[in-house]
Amino acid sequence: MLLICTASSGHNRALAKRLASLAQDMDIGSELLDLTTVGLPMYTPAQEALGRPDALDRVEDLFRRSTAIVMVAPEYNGSLPPVLNNAIAWLSVATDDFRELFTLKPVGLATHSGGGGQKVLVAMRLQCSHLGATVLGRELLTTKKKPLNESSARALLRQLSDLS
Repeated sequence: MLLICTASSGHNRALAKRLASLAQDMDIGSELLDLTTVGLPMYTPAQEALGRPDALDRVEDLFRRSTAIVMVAPEYNGSLPPVLNNAIAWLSVATDDFRELFTLKPVGLATHSGGGGQKVLVAMRLQCSHLGATVLGRELLTTKKKPLNESSARALLRQLSDLS
């Protein structure tokens, strides 16, 4: 199962939905996870001491069941959006073996950016590589003036499907 994980309720969620639609057209089973709707509390050691949040169950289940992942996120001040950092923080401290959620899984990266977008792609590449994922060289970057290249999107989805 291809997990399409978005960290935005705006243009990046629309991009994630389009990728899910293309995956469906290509007979690639996928699920869309919008981290902005999950309701995870902000990770802090004090919050961790209160116990594992129930909202993490679905997130962990989707990452565990996935055979490949597409991360779709906007650029926040040249880096990752807080909701994505927060989800990864919770997965890393509140799961039995968070490495199995990422290790050697093929990951594709995508962003819709109001600016350049390259910094968030680099940040996601570093983060996912650190977690042990196999990050594809191909990336998807859209802007207001640069719509999604659907041929490139299909190629990314096919590569993820073939690797999983």
